[in-house]
Amino acid sequence: MNISSGLTRVAYPDRVAYAAMMKGAVEVMAHYMAKELGFCRIAVNTVAPGAIQTDFSGGMVRDNPDIARHIAEVTALGRPGLPDDIGPMISSLLSEDNHWVNAQRIEVSGGHAI
Repeated sequence: MNISSGLTRVAYPDRVAYAAMMKGAVEVMAHYMAKELGFCRIAVNTVAPGAIQTDFSGGMVRDNPDIARHIAEVTALGRPGLPDDIGPMISSLLSEDNHWVNAQRIEVSGGHAI
């Protein structure tokens, strides 16, 4: 299981290094890992959270009302995400019920920027 970011799909200013060099690389690496580890029956997927109210970037989504409002306006479910929106999805993906899910990028963003 790898963690990426919604920023690999939606571009925001001053995020190119994070999105391209870190998270974009994680997504490409996951495809190669899925191919190379498949013979061992190891599934490799990437979860890409959207804007989540955490300490990330100094807590800007959580602590800046203007940013939180913007995220809410461009998200189909009408709010920024919470950590509890991501954890259960990852837990579900790791369950045996999803053993055939492999080499996927799964965005968990509440419908951000669709």
